[in-house]
Amino acid sequence: MQSNKMSSRIDSLTSGCVKATLAVALSATLFSGTVAADNLRLAGNFATTHSSSMAMERFKERLPEVSGGELTVDVFPAMQLGGAKENIDQVRSGVLEMTWVGTSYLSRIVPELEALSLPFAYASREEAFRVVDGPVGEMINEKLAEKGFVALGFMELGSRQVTNSQRPIKTIADFDGLKIRLQPNETHLATFRALGASPVSMGINEVYSALQQGVIDGQENPYSVIETNKFNEVQSYLSDTSHFFDFIAVVANKRKFEKLEPGEQQALRDAMNEAVAWQRAKAAEEDTVARQKLVDANMQLVEVSPELRQQMRERTAPVVAELKERLGADLIDAVLAEVQ
Repeated sequence: MQSNKMSSRIDSLTSGCVKATLAVALSATLFSGTVAADNLRLAGNFATTHSSSMAMERFKERLPEVSGGELTVDVFPAMQLGGAKENIDQVRSGVLEMTWVGTSYLSRIVPELEALSLPFAYASREEAFRVVDGPVGEMINEKLAEKGFVALGFMELGSRQVTNSQRPIKTIADFDGLKIRLQPNETHLATFRALGASPVSMGINEVYSALQQGVIDGQENPYSVIETNKFNEVQSYLSDTSHFFDFIAVVANKRKFEKLEPGEQQALRDAMNEAVAWQRAKAAEEDTVARQKLVDANMQLVEVSPELRQQMRERTAPVVAELKERLGADLIDAVLAEVQ
């Protein structure tokens, strides 16, 4: 009898200790602002060999050092957690902490991003970065914040070039009727309609097969994306149109970012700033190398004449005027003021 009472008391004490331990652990989880954010997740749709994916791996290595071991990150490139649209929706809902993505995909939620890719706006990548790193970038960041994102930096996607399987583009008439795949960006689509082409919005994961099967005639992308996606295998002509300069935005879920301690927020920004700076330098190098690889792979490079480039500018001028009406003149005028 006494033995049973002793056993019962021991069981009671043990149960109490376990409950107390669990309570302490739960309390630590509930009241520590960084527990849920200690290990972050960052996803993108670029190939593992693309400079942006390599930059995010550098961010992964650097973040624990800069944060004193408080923050770590897992990186998922190459559509491992879905395509661009899925990653953006996951970050906005808080399922995913961060993504790096072409700004065109974000423009369906934050249309003001279209102001960054006006047709034929930038004379150089340096000019493009001066715009996005200045007051215009601050205006864009505010718009992103209104939709639940924190902007962590803008990397280079690059100057976009046209490829097609039908004919070399030497005159404005050569655009007529070409089915060209573009990103889901209304400014991009309107630009190619103005040029006389038949633009088609399509996810990057569908483009190779669509080109191969003749569903579309061509596409437009920076040299590095054309090369890493092996579009040269299903395209014959490469034109250095440089019609848009495009950016890759790195964004975080605003609610989750603001739950981090101020020091952790700064550490995350510092590590990302280093990664973005590295990527911009790498992308410039990658652009030149990729162009040569495409030529070596027997793509016919067609250099756009100054006369054709001027005609393209004139044809697409109404696109800028329409964008002013849609987004407001202040933002567009701010971009134009920077480049002029």
